[in-house]
Amino acid sequence: MATVTVTATATDSPRGIGSAVFDGYAGSGTLEKEITEKKSMRKEVIKNGVIYYVDEKKFYSIVKRVFDVTVSVLFVILFWWLFVGIAVAIKIDDRGPVFYVHNRVGLFGREFKFYKFRSMRPDADKMLDSIQHLNETSGELFKIKDDPRVTRVGRFLRKTSLDELPQFFNIIKGDISFVGPRSPLPREVANYTDYSMQRLSVIGGLTCYWQVSGRSQIDFSGMVELDYKYIRERGFLTDIKILFLTIPAVIKGDGAY
Repeated sequence: MATVTVTATATDSPRGIGSAVFDGYAGSGTLEKEITEKKSMRKEVIKNGVIYYVDEKKFYSIVKRVFDVTVSVLFVILFWWLFVGIAVAIKIDDRGPVFYVHNRVGLFGREFKFYKFRSMRPDADKMLDSIQHLNETSGELFKIKDDPRVTRVGRFLRKTSLDELPQFFNIIKGDISFVGPRSPLPREVANYTDYSMQRLSVIGGLTCYWQVSGRSQIDFSGMVELDYKYIRERGFLTDIKILFLTIPAVIKGDGAY
């Protein structure tokens, strides 16, 4: 894993060129801030035409990976019955596929197969264009509180975050970690600026500041700022703090839809 900063100017445009300021977050992403952060980095990495200035935390990364694999494997072994129960409930509900597998974008823009328990109708992706006008957030995110595509079982799974359980297999594979920025969809990244591409500078995660701060109640620019906060602060204590904050966030279910 690596910490990355990407240079940007106030006149930049989407995808690889950059935008320095987000609406409602005056001062975010200023060139001065980018230069200051860049000076603290040690290594320049170019991935897919984007320049990243990397501060490798090797010991932290190794210990984090060991923790991720150990806890994930133990969880799957101990709670296999929960996975089976959810799969049966989904099948009984509409007889469709148990899992929803789609592409997400990870570290340095690498795409991977992302696993979730299916919470929407099997034809949900085909319906997306027809409900774009119902989007309740801004920026690159697409969220509807009462999404007509969500099934009866799916609504419960989303409220309790149980639809996320298959991501333990993504953690075991090394696609994501327990703690890290939300892994975006390719169509979202297609509209990213250099500033928002910063989100891909560290490995994505099951939970992070966005998930414990209101989730879907926070717009895209707010999510990016929270991810910057994590990238600056990431370490053992930060990860432990976020994991503990995730428990009440899941129980309350605020912004989980």
